[in-house]
Amino acid sequence: MAVREILAGMPWWVKWVAIPVIALVVFGGVIASVVGFVIGLLFKALLFVALVGGLIYVVRKFMSSSSSSSSSRDW
Repeated sequence: MAVREILAGMPWWVKWVAIPVIALVVFGGVIASVVGFVIGLLFKALLFVALVGGLIYVVRKFMSSSSSSSSSRDW
């Protein structure tokens, strides 16, 4: 017997409510871990982009102020 044949004789609420709830109970921890990992990864990527952008802004600001002054120093 195929799964479709088994589910064909079931009421609608078994197919659309009970089975998804059972799946969430069984795989809920895995789903939550994956979603948490993806959100954490996106947050870290956004933080990385913000820090690199801030660093580039500070370096450009410093370079423009040091080149416009009369005494420029090399590090």
